[in-house]
Amino acid sequence: MSKLWGGRFAKGTDALVHEFNASLPFDKRLAAQDIAGSQAWARGLVGAGVLTQAEADTIVAGLAEVGEELANGRFQFDPADEDIHTAVERRLTELVGPVGGKLHTGRSRNDQVATDFRLWLMDACDQVAVMLADLQQALIASAEANLNLPMPGYTHLQHAQPVTWGHWALSHFWPLTRDQERLAQVRQRTAVLPLGSGALAGTAFPINRQALADELGFMTISQNSLDGVSDRDFAADFLYAATLIGLHLSRVSEQLVLFSSSEFGFVRLDDGYSTGSSLMPQKKNPDTLELTRGKSGRLLGNLVGLLTTLKGLPSSYDKDLQEDKEPVFDTFDTLSLTLPIMAGLFRTLALRPDRMAQQLEPNLLATDLADYLVKQGLPFRQAHHLVGEVVQLAENRNVPLTALSLADLQSVSDRFGADATAVFNFATSLNNRDITGGTSPQALQAQLEAAQAALPKHGR
Repeated sequence: MSKLWGGRFAKGTDALVHEFNASLPFDKRLAAQDIAGSQAWARGLVGAGVLTQAEADTIVAGLAEVGEELANGRFQFDPADEDIHTAVERRLTELVGPVGGKLHTGRSRNDQVATDFRLWLMDACDQVAVMLADLQQALIASAEANLNLPMPGYTHLQHAQPVTWGHWALSHFWPLTRDQERLAQVRQRTAVLPLGSGALAGTAFPINRQALADELGFMTISQNSLDGVSDRDFAADFLYAATLIGLHLSRVSEQLVLFSSSEFGFVRLDDGYSTGSSLMPQKKNPDTLELTRGKSGRLLGNLVGLLTTLKGLPSSYDKDLQEDKEPVFDTFDTLSLTLPIMAGLFRTLALRPDRMAQQLEPNLLATDLADYLVKQGLPFRQAHHLVGEVVQLAENRNVPLTALSLADLQSVSDRFGADATAVFNFATSLNNRDITGGTSPQALQAQLEAAQAALPKHGR
């Protein structure tokens, strides 16, 4: 088998070693980036005096033809192709002749693959950001349509205080906004050009690296050739950002699994986002939510796997770095499936206000009763204790708080006046929290408008 590096070897590579060493099965996804990077390099070699303009034009045109073959599925890979870089150069030389052999002057596969990978990941960040924005838009639409619909709020999965569906839906919007910020940061740190670093010591030819960066869309160039070929922080950054996206999707999925159960019944999943049982005809399973919850573990595993690979590597390029692409590709593919599904699920989700209303039980207003006592001049800690006694009194009698009479309340504290029972009103409770981030209609409208303003332009 012919290789790009075979001159000093007296015998060919063992077939099994070739298969073990080859990265073509997965790095062929970098084909478009490899073509673009090679075309830029050919133009750069003209300025460096390595290629004539005619030679560069021939190479650039040949690379365009190779790229067209790859895009149209007409490209014929050879068993000797180790990776996409080998395959492209081989086919280029077949098309344009010996001049194709000049393309790799001053360049190593080390800086070549780092450049291709960064280009691919910059585009991947853009695509994930668009998908995230679409899900954010779906959350905004759900919140806007049911902004003031009362429902129980939970801590420790126990009834806590009343909130609204709009407040709940937007609580899952803001984590995705932080995810957008992280993705933008990942893209910025990825947009550093390593091309020109050579194998490890930089190229010996006077290539204008800034011109390369400008042509390929990089924001800056790497400052150290050893670091340029070995840096994979950008890949780890992407996996971390993606893992947090998966974590946020898992949390909302877990809540919707609960909310769609018979015990809660707050929402009903659309048939298109549910599955059935092969045995039990009545079942309607939230498999899309469960798979989304499960995929978060896959994303975390990809992150941990790459970090483990990187932790023991010395400076410069090592073959271990071939393990960087598969977890990143898999993570991107996972998000590319999961994010649109979750957006569609929210757009088709049916709410059940009657079931939410059934769970608006009086204990949700216990804090409001404590706030009442505070307004009568009691320290909050004392008010908290007294309302705890009121709750215990109701529990001992096996009745809701609202069944207690004024005399019952005053048996606990004479600070309870005739207006104390007016506290037991869910609309009043929601309205009282009229601060930024609160549950009053005014606060919720302001939050909705803030969310709409925070939505990336490509999500509108």
